Amino acid sequence: MAKTRIVFALYPGVTHLDFTGPHQVLVRTPDSEVVAASLGGIDIEAEGLTFSNLADLAAIDRCDVLCIPGGFGTTAAMQDEAFMAQIRRLGAGATYLTSVCTGSLILGAAGFLKGRRAATHWAWRGELPAFGATVGDERVVRDGNVITGGGVTAGIDFALVLLEELAGRDYAEAIQLGLEYAPAPPFEAGRPELARPEVLAVVQARMAAAGAARAAATAAAASKLA
Repeated sequence: MAKTRIVFALYPGVTHLDFTGPHQVLVRTPDSEVVAASLGGIDIEAEGLTFSNLADLAAIDRCDVLCIPGGFGTTAAMQDEAFMAQIRRLGAGATYLTSVCTGSLILGAAGFLKGRRAATHWAWRGELPAFGATVGDERVVRDGNVITGGGVTAGIDFALVLLEELAGRDYAEAIQLGLEYAPAPPFEAGRPELARPEVLAVVQARMAAAGAARAAATAAAASKLA
């Protein structure tokens, strides 16, 4: 019986925890093959870390799970037709279409979120409806075979939900225990509704710098779907 093939599609400017958090969980999936890939198999630099020895997305014939991490590079990735062509090709045959953070915008740009509920980072939820998606504000949103995680750290929650689907709850809970995943954040500031107003304002201003370019990329990608 063929192994379950889980493909992480990486691109320049990816957020490394969006990738490595879920990878830490999903690499423990029984009877699986976890593949990290980029267009052309190029090395991917992510906030000071470099991922090398990557597979070439175009050389992967199929996958059971397609997972797309997010990051500030999402904007350029949505506009990279060669990259998007591989996402559409692999996603068309995947059993599960998944993402973390703004990776859901790439799923949307590929045409996979029309009529679906999906999550993304709180700062970019307003971009999802352009792709025909309904915004979910949960840490993990599932709509049929589409499973999406919210911002960055939600990737671990997402991966455990997916692992339960692939290997059962007992196994997923055992992995959670083995990783001692029992979040107890030192501050109640992890979501906009919890953060102090002055903290929220600082982060919103930081995100706004990328807002115009991402909105333009979203609009361009959405127009292609129409």
